[in-house]
Amino acid sequence: MPGKQPLNIVKMKKMKSEGVPISMLTAYDYPSAQLAEEAGVDMILVGDSLGNVVLGFNSTIPVTIDDMVYHTRAVARGAEDTFIVADLPFMTYHGSLDETLRNVRRLMQEGHAHAVKMEGGAEIADTVKRIVQAGVPVLGHIGLTPQSVNQIGGYRVQGKDTADAERLMNDAKALEAAGAFAVVLELVTEEATADISKALSIPTIGIGAGRYCDGQVLVYHDVLKYTSTYREKRFVKTYADVGTLIREGISQYVKEVKERSFPAEEHVFSAQGTHKPSSSLYGNEKEKVTSR
Repeated sequence: MPGKQPLNIVKMKKMKSEGVPISMLTAYDYPSAQLAEEAGVDMILVGDSLGNVVLGFNSTIPVTIDDMVYHTRAVARGAEDTFIVADLPFMTYHGSLDETLRNVRRLMQEGHAHAVKMEGGAEIADTVKRIVQAGVPVLGHIGLTPQSVNQIGGYRVQGKDTADAERLMNDAKALEAAGAFAVVLELVTEEATADISKALSIPTIGIGAGRYCDGQVLVYHDVLKYTSTYREKRFVKTYADVGTLIREGISQYVKEVKERSFPAEEHVFSAQGTHKPSSSLYGNEKEKVTSR
């Protein structure tokens, strides 16, 4: 949607107060960002989920700051009129403040992100505050935090009991107090989500967190089944099956190359006044191919 007015953190807070849901989708390269923007998404997240869906890792942990800068820069070129958030990957904001700010600077200056996302709650609130004070918008992320999956014991739903729901509430409030402009809630019970969304003045963005968030985010490849073998997820709705279309399209291309039906006459260039080669020129080769 070229020429649209990009969203900003002031407008997002107004959308929450007016009850207007916020749509967010991940993207990892130029064409996916273009299509997401043309479809009208409010925000694009360049997630470290690229480790799983683009780079072929089993988790987000191997993703580096160089990976994030590279992919964020591509997305920024494809979606010039959309608010772009980039993930700070594993262990890039748990060392010194100087090191953290260097990594933030790279995502903003080299990657051209408009904001950064950080996983964690009260334990990272001081770092969030310092980044916000440096002039960088921060999107928080609590609940299931993939960078900590080994510590929390796998991909488990959060906020199932009173104590855990209270922990999430405290984390969300700590991030709000630190200056985060919104908070992602991942794999959180709907009851805990509703309480947190009501308690905060900043938007909540849900992924597997039910119906009472101020917005929703999903992974590009989940929405479109853009993968070889898709694993169904309860909290995801798929809207297209491009994986099957891509596979079928490439299979047809391979078939036509093998049959020599591609390229056809309409795909070739000929010099003027020259004799066209006979269609039987490659007859022997075709026989060899089909006889194997």
